[in-house]
Amino acid sequence: MKIALAMSGGVDSSVAAALLKFEGHEVAGVTMKIWAGDEQAAAGKRHGCFGPGDREEIADAQSVASKLGIPHHVIDLTKEYRREVLDYFCEGYKAGLTPNPCVRCNQQIKFGMLIEKTRGAGIVFDKFATGHYARVEHDKSEDRFLLKKARDLKKDQSYFLSALTQGQLALAIFPLGEYTKDEVRKMAGDFKLDVAEKPESQDFAESGYLSLFTAEARTGPVMDTSGNVIGQHRGIQFYTIGQRKGLRIASEKPLYVVAIEAEQNAVIVGEQREVYCSEFYVSGLNWIAVKQLMGPVVLRVRIRYAHKEAVAIVSPLEDNRVKVRFEEPQMAIAPGQTAVLYDGDVMVGGGTIEKMVRL
Repeated sequence: MKIALAMSGGVDSSVAAALLKFEGHEVAGVTMKIWAGDEQAAAGKRHGCFGPGDREEIADAQSVASKLGIPHHVIDLTKEYRREVLDYFCEGYKAGLTPNPCVRCNQQIKFGMLIEKTRGAGIVFDKFATGHYARVEHDKSEDRFLLKKARDLKKDQSYFLSALTQGQLALAIFPLGEYTKDEVRKMAGDFKLDVAEKPESQDFAESGYLSLFTAEARTGPVMDTSGNVIGQHRGIQFYTIGQRKGLRIASEKPLYVVAIEAEQNAVIVGEQREVYCSEFYVSGLNWIAVKQLMGPVVLRVRIRYAHKEAVAIVSPLEDNRVKVRFEEPQMAIAPGQTAVLYDGDVMVGGGTIEKMVRL
């Protein structure tokens, strides 16, 4: 097949390129340019997706493509990335939410505008590959494409792909889905790729560059759950549900952010037990394994990437929403974050946490 591969300049996408070429496919590497600033990156520095390290990552991807003997193209998505990811991130935090830029980027940018612009550049391909640790399969009985966890559960990145549509999954190939990270590192050495020992980063932005999105911060009250003002915050965009550090409030017991009230420009804090919640609502569901949920079902639900998914009853509501009720209360369910529903290693669907019902 002819395959376009999103190359980030890291070890994962580089090994994915080598594997696809080794299998006999006609591979073309494409790398997104999303940084428009003038700052120079320090060589060898840990990079995030957004920041001046963009330039070094592009150079690394070009070097790997040259070594593998495959064509490489740089696709300029600076305007699209700012509009669809950075503005989304900034506006979400200013509204008191905890947005997930990676889920947004994969659906709108990597599997959206990058594919569109790659085709617009005259690059012909049958499938689109990335270095994500996940698996995609076609269920012939239901005629649906399934998104499944990677073999390496410690590295599994299916969570970040939860917004991909059936059309996007139909194009997708994840060459690393059946490998562990250690195996990928070893293969990078076997293929003699210069990025074999390159440190990885899953950070959204390089250190210091998040300040670009936190302009216009307004100070306001920090309140306890009884409504008493006990301090001042430096801007609600600097806080998220479950946060403990950086509150700068003297208290006999540790305090955590339990709610953010954007309309009142207030941060609500309480004890750790007040951060736990059993029930919440999810909107904007992207159904993957099913066309829709017909009734309540027991699934395992993950409320953020680092969260250990927990058993819950998921009940369908109107307007493509669901109610989720955990068997055991979970800590720091944050509106704006992505909730993903699993049945074993199969992703049933995912959506955005709308609101929680506090205990």
